[in-house]
Amino acid sequence: MSMTGVGGKQEEMEMRAKQDLDYGQDITPPILPLSSSLYDSFLSSHCSSCFSPLPPTFPHIPRHVPLYCSPTCSSSHSPLHSSSAESLLPPTCPDSSDLRTALRLLQSLPSTPPQLHRIDGLLTNHHMLTSSSPEVAAKIRQGAIAMAVARKSRNRDNEGQSDGFLLEEAVLSLVITNAVEVQDKSGRSLGIAVYDLSFSWINHSCSPNACYRFSISSPHARLSFREDSSSTLRIVPSVSGEECDACSCVEHTKGNKGYELGPKIIVRSIKRIRKGEEVCVSYTDLLQPKEISTCNLSFSSSSFDHNLYRDEASKRVYSYMDETIAEVLSDGDPESCCEKLESILNLGLRIEQVESKDGKSLLTFKLHPFHHLALNAYTTLTSAYRICSSDLLALHPDVDECQLKAFDMNRTSAAYSLLLAGATHRLFCSEASLIASAANFWTNAGESLVTLARSSLWNLFVKWGFPISEVSTIAKHKCSKCSLMDIFDTKSILSQAQRVNFENISSDFLDCVSNMTAKIWRFLVRGCHYLEVFEDPFDFGWLVHTWDFHARANRNDEDSKFITEGSIYKHQAQWYTNERRIHVYEVGIHCLLYGGILAHICYGQNSQLSTHVLSILYNVESVVH
Repeated sequence: MSMTGVGGKQEEMEMRAKQDLDYGQDITPPILPLSSSLYDSFLSSHCSSCFSPLPPTFPHIPRHVPLYCSPTCSSSHSPLHSSSAESLLPPTCPDSSDLRTALRLLQSLPSTPPQLHRIDGLLTNHHMLTSSSPEVAAKIRQGAIAMAVARKSRNRDNEGQSDGFLLEEAVLSLVITNAVEVQDKSGRSLGIAVYDLSFSWINHSCSPNACYRFSISSPHARLSFREDSSSTLRIVPSVSGEECDACSCVEHTKGNKGYELGPKIIVRSIKRIRKGEEVCVSYTDLLQPKEISTCNLSFSSSSFDHNLYRDEASKRVYSYMDETIAEVLSDGDPESCCEKLESILNLGLRIEQVESKDGKSLLTFKLHPFHHLALNAYTTLTSAYRICSSDLLALHPDVDECQLKAFDMNRTSAAYSLLLAGATHRLFCSEASLIASAANFWTNAGESLVTLARSSLWNLFVKWGFPISEVSTIAKHKCSKCSLMDIFDTKSILSQAQRVNFENISSDFLDCVSNMTAKIWRFLVRGCHYLEVFEDPFDFGWLVHTWDFHARANRNDEDSKFITEGSIYKHQAQWYTNERRIHVYEVGIHCLLYGGILAHICYGQNSQLSTHVLSILYNVESVVH
């Protein structure tokens, strides 16, 4: 972040480490917001003060009327709501969270700030935003007028706006510049918040060394769960590389009046940071590339102008993928969704013939396996196959053929989750800021594999005379090749993650899980044309030479028949052996343990993901004991 100092010189505002920091350290205490607001769509389902979810018994309320989870939240927040004049905003405003946040921030200011380019140490970017484009300037102006009218209606004796709404424009620009989306534990965006300069001065980087998380809990939950507020501020403000005392007047654990119970933000290291090194976070999703590689396009005519139709092809593929993925999130047919997604992953999307100087040419667009749309498709396919399996078992619980098909759908779901974890890990190895995504995908893969290994559908092969062990016997197998299984005792997993060198854990894990996965990968992908292309879910060296999916994916057409032809299920049953079941279980446990360690480094011991991993492992241990 930069600001203009004396003489028009640009000054760089930043936060630097005031001591050496290791992996997975909280580098700020929980910081309360200066101002925050729920999105309009969550006003009737969440507390307007602390952002915690409300019971589903609250009645429908008019727009802009806040609801609170407790008398404590009401007494803390409702005076600010009344005095800020936000209830007087015109009903024609679109989502008004930015205007409400700006009004609350404006109301909390002790007096009119002497400078409008920086308020409470935060850059407003007012001049830059209002001069960037006529459209942006008009939106800021309209919002400022709505704010000023609401404030004047509240204070009937309010004097005319001699400054031409400049104060409202500046505060609204500050919100646009500094606000971050507040997310719950599932990653859902609930609203926005502005925090003091101990967070807002942390700059963006595409290769950050820190991340941030939110602490959202009701006053009642805080009484029953002791929040760790012992952490101190381990970063200091700096202007153009020189430390300053800008934070001396900021009480970092206290927001403005009315925000004693707001959504807190905590910054945490995800790399080793040396004393004096700048601390940076990412403001964007690093798994979302900004453009599509030219190698993703193939044409039937060598003279075809690739650049001319690249944008059109990209738009159509984005639209098609979004519509297909949306089907599984609605009441659509998940099996149809699987077919459509795998078709475009296998064959690409053919764009209608277009005219060129040589006549008509057919444009085919194919996604690279690491393109973010492909990663999104893997996530959707993991869920869609699981839903298909559940639906099939619900309709035909006693039909052997349907049970086997359902089992194979679960197997394919687990394969996609493991591929997604492997692809994300490949990116994580070169960019540590992807640790949050890696933690989630490794955990999901582990859960899918452990669930597959413990599935009662293995009993079908027992009925056919195959020697398949009980789940309790499977769970007793331990790995002797890496340190991860040494911390299988779930009570020590998190403390062990703090004691052991993370690089060694990561290297040992990948070596061990790669060796074990080689024994089950062909079993997991068998019958799925797209997945059969991948020789290994962790080693993608073959992609350097070729990724002609259409040619490679059809090499095992005969093998894929077992998915659709029930008469040969028994012939293929040699794939479903006790040894494979053990290996599936072992890979799953390794993935869960590694995901848990990453979650602890990224989020801390009490995060939802860390707790979820522990609950799964406790459940597995209870089967053993």
